[in-house]
Amino acid sequence: MTPANPATPTVHGRTAPGYEPVRRAFERAFDGNPRMGAALAVRHHGEPVVDLWGGVADTRTGRPWERDTASVIFSCTKGLMSVLAARLVAEGRLDYQAPVATYWPEFAQAGKGDIRVRDILAHRSGLSAPRRALSPSDVLDWHTVTGALAEQKPLWEPGTGYAYHALTHGWLIGEVVRRITGLPVREAFARFLAEPLGADAWVGLPGHLGERVAHLHAGAGLVGHVARQAAARVPGDPDWPGRAMTLGGAFTPELITPDGGFNAPAVRAAEIPGAGGVATARALATLWSATVTATEGVRLLDDTTLESALAVQSEGAPVFDVPGPWPRWGMGFQLDSPARRYLSPGSFGHDGAGGQVAFADPGAEIGFAFLTNQMEADEDLRATAVVDALRETVSG
Repeated sequence: MTPANPATPTVHGRTAPGYEPVRRAFERAFDGNPRMGAALAVRHHGEPVVDLWGGVADTRTGRPWERDTASVIFSCTKGLMSVLAARLVAEGRLDYQAPVATYWPEFAQAGKGDIRVRDILAHRSGLSAPRRALSPSDVLDWHTVTGALAEQKPLWEPGTGYAYHALTHGWLIGEVVRRITGLPVREAFARFLAEPLGADAWVGLPGHLGERVAHLHAGAGLVGHVARQAAARVPGDPDWPGRAMTLGGAFTPELITPDGGFNAPAVRAAEIPGAGGVATARALATLWSATVTATEGVRLLDDTTLESALAVQSEGAPVFDVPGPWPRWGMGFQLDSPARRYLSPGSFGHDGAGGQVAFADPGAEIGFAFLTNQMEADEDLRATAVVDALRETVSG
């Protein structure tokens, strides 16, 4: 029997003086969403100023969202992988302008020898979706996926335009990281990013931590969005944006089922660095804060590296016909745009499927993360309202 959920979940945690409007915006996100669980964390000048959580972590059992509850962060993982790549640039081990094949020789197959690292980071490689459908078991094996991408002919002429690499992005830059460091991505991520900050964040969740992870469910907005996309699909025409999400069979368009997709322990344990990261909001805010200011004694990226990493690489209409507004991309970083408003024009980060949002703002020295297990679609304004409240707070 599923326990009844309260109409208005109690929000727990700490808010520093002056940040009460941010807390109220977070509390309003629960209005009309009694099945939702969520967490919010903000650091300002490296210090924690908002650390909140509430609601239901698992609607099947009524398990509450607690202080240490973690959740799948979906494409926010791409942002962290872009931080990891930028760290290697800062150390002189990776060059954004170099051909990918410099680090990954097998990638040069099928005419891909001139594709640069900047192209795979900025969604310009022509490999946004696999030509050969991948299965659920395929995506659990690193070498199966990276081997398929190395062999594949691009979907368009690389460098001439962009299309969102919803899942392939992580394996592409992840294999470059693996070749440079000699480490599996899970270990490189831990060594260079998570461990120095003591952050509860993983690319490939250790099995013993499974009970800490929130169970994901699709909200009405996501269900309706997927139905509208299916109705608009033209039979017989390749749906490359759709395949970018599903990989042709590995995932459903919602990315989850009650026990499958990113709710499956095997998927969470796998290295899927385009969408499979797991973290607490507190950890994400800490990681992003450390990209712009010393946080827990650690600064992940210097200003010179950031200047290079945030140069606009892709914007405007993509290769495939998808409705605007459209995003802007740096070297893997999602920049402020009409498609995703952050704190200021200088903010950078990455959002994630279902409503996840994480970013940094250099001018205000902000690290921000909002996570939820109730997945909604692009029209979702829960995190946007919180960011709006934070903007008014720090600018006032």
